[in-house]
Amino acid sequence: MSIGNFDGVHVGHQLILEEAKKEASRRRKRLFVMTFEPHPVAVLFPEKNPGVLTPLEMKEYYLACCGIDVLIVLPSDRGLLELCPEEFVEEFLVKGVLPAIVFEGEDFNFGRSRSGGLDIFRRLGNEKGFEVRIIDEKEIVLSGGESVRASSSLIRNLLDAGNVSEAAKVLGRPYRLIGHVVKGRGRGKELGFATANLEPVNQVIPAEGVYAGFVRFGESIEKLCGKSEAHFAAFSIGGGETFGVCSPQLIEAHLLEENVADLIGNRITMGFRERLRGQQRFSSEAELIKQIQKDCARAEQILKKL
Repeated sequence: MSIGNFDGVHVGHQLILEEAKKEASRRRKRLFVMTFEPHPVAVLFPEKNPGVLTPLEMKEYYLACCGIDVLIVLPSDRGLLELCPEEFVEEFLVKGVLPAIVFEGEDFNFGRSRSGGLDIFRRLGNEKGFEVRIIDEKEIVLSGGESVRASSSLIRNLLDAGNVSEAAKVLGRPYRLIGHVVKGRGRGKELGFATANLEPVNQVIPAEGVYAGFVRFGESIEKLCGKSEAHFAAFSIGGGETFGVCSPQLIEAHLLEENVADLIGNRITMGFRERLRGQQRFSSEAELIKQIQKDCARAEQILKKL
């Protein structure tokens, strides 16, 4: 078993689950994962809500790709979050699963106010009959040569800075937004660059700017996050200040192909590969069109190399 939030299901999580899966296969046992919904911080300290990288449906899919057999989703209510470490172990491990081994990372904490650390967890494991096995943290070398520990908070910080290519290294795949296409203002179509507008999403949104990426569409999570056909695209995230007039934040995808079908109402994922530039204002439509043409050409050049 492994216990945690697993937001992002990044390379650090993947390493823990890989080791757990090996041991489960060796023992011919099932691999359980226990996670929480929503993030406990969002319940205890709403003002500090860290933002979601992978909504539950997406998290379930990525965990399944890691080979887990059973997913237990605990509701993050105050009753659960106020349990002391001993109560949590008794209620959810001893009475629930009674695992042979629990695999965790070096920063594992649990129980009321995160009061249970690894020493307490090992003691409780010895008392209750399960082993606690710690997996070394996963180190990632960023493009600047800096070595960092893979974590969900690192990914959020990279996305806040628009650094989607580095975030992809920590995730082990491109960062994706998921949602439905809604009707936009039609401004892109008027300029000759029709866009699919994503509905407001409850996920961390990369910094405002223009990006190269790809779009997948379909109803099933397998099509949206799996290896189905991907469509090259240029993305724009911003408040619509192109001509100096502010509007609510827009998340738009312009597919880099001819004869694009009307996607309104479709579920899509937007996978971010590289940031092209920040948002900027233009003095005329002609200047804007010229820049969009450059953005699309550069996005296509980047994506074809991948």
